[in-house]
Amino acid sequence: MSQKAIVLDEQAIGRAMTRIAHQIIEKNKGISECVLVGIRTRGIHLAKRLAAKIEQIEGNPILVGELDITLYRDDLSKKTDNQEPLVKGSDIPFEISNKKVILVDDVLYTGRTVRAGLDALMDIGRPSAIQLAVLVDRGHRELPIRADYVGKNIPTSSIEKIVVELNEVDHVDQVSIYDK
Repeated sequence: MSQKAIVLDEQAIGRAMTRIAHQIIEKNKGISECVLVGIRTRGIHLAKRLAAKIEQIEGNPILVGELDITLYRDDLSKKTDNQEPLVKGSDIPFEISNKKVILVDDVLYTGRTVRAGLDALMDIGRPSAIQLAVLVDRGHRELPIRADYVGKNIPTSSIEKIVVELNEVDHVDQVSIYDK
């Protein structure tokens, strides 16, 4: 793979997260009934960043959980040595029933990851609503899913790949387009 362009740098990611935080607060008329749930791996870090921005704006904390969708995926591509799916586990130490759950992920592409996330959430509880926040929407949906909050729409071709790198995992904050 060769890098074509960096489409978001650290400052642009920060601005996008601030914008999404304000949109979440505005749409939900505050955060009293809201919780954030990040999809492993990078969605968790984005959810924590959103929580920090929301607390900074509102003055109140918002609960954050971690969702592992491995067993809900329809492709199960990552496996252990014994050919079993690699499951890291979800960590949602609060009730999601009757809450507005904002599901957070890094890239919205085909919609299959989000579908798996919805299935996993419904097995945990019955939220009053589920909203979707993504840093990047690159198009090419295979399922009728759209994000409520988008940091940046980046139209891509099917031969391109969007790579999100975050300080917490990759020691750099940037979003790049690569040729496959």
